[in-house]
Amino acid sequence: MLKLLGAVLIVLAGTLAGFKRAAQYADRPRNIRALIAALQRLETEILYGYTPLPEALHRIGQQSKEPLRAFFTAAADEMSPPQNRSAEEAIQRAMEFHFKSAALKGTEKEIIRQLSCTLGTSDRSNQSTHIALALQQLKQEETVAREDQGKYEKMSKSLGLLLGALIVILIF
Repeated sequence: MLKLLGAVLIVLAGTLAGFKRAAQYADRPRNIRALIAALQRLETEILYGYTPLPEALHRIGQQSKEPLRAFFTAAADEMSPPQNRSAEEAIQRAMEFHFKSAALKGTEKEIIRQLSCTLGTSDRSNQSTHIALALQQLKQEETVAREDQGKYEKMSKSLGLLLGALIVILIF
């Protein structure tokens, strides 16, 4: 009876690990879409609202869901007094602390890092151009993420179950 309970727990743990991995594949396109929407709002705030960058980032943070809410709010706080960091430094520090919980890969982080180098250092139209470029790159990454989700989400669920069953077979 105890062996059966142990076997069930092992299979359950493998299945849950597979479902957790599958959830990461499902979260990545969702997080990229949310990031695209946030950057579009940032472009609108900068281009049409004449909003200062820290205030624009704070507004976007309030309108976004987690983990992007914490990211944009932290970047705005880093740019505001008493820190008074540049946009590049503020966004990089915010990425270090708040992108860990996001299901984003290094390519999305690199796109945001490159964008942070130009934010706040040029005129509105130039910033709008750089945001548009970042949006285009993120849309391509979203397409790749959706393809990965289609390929690997179901496979991860199945592999979790099968790995748990394999461990049970090897142990018993």
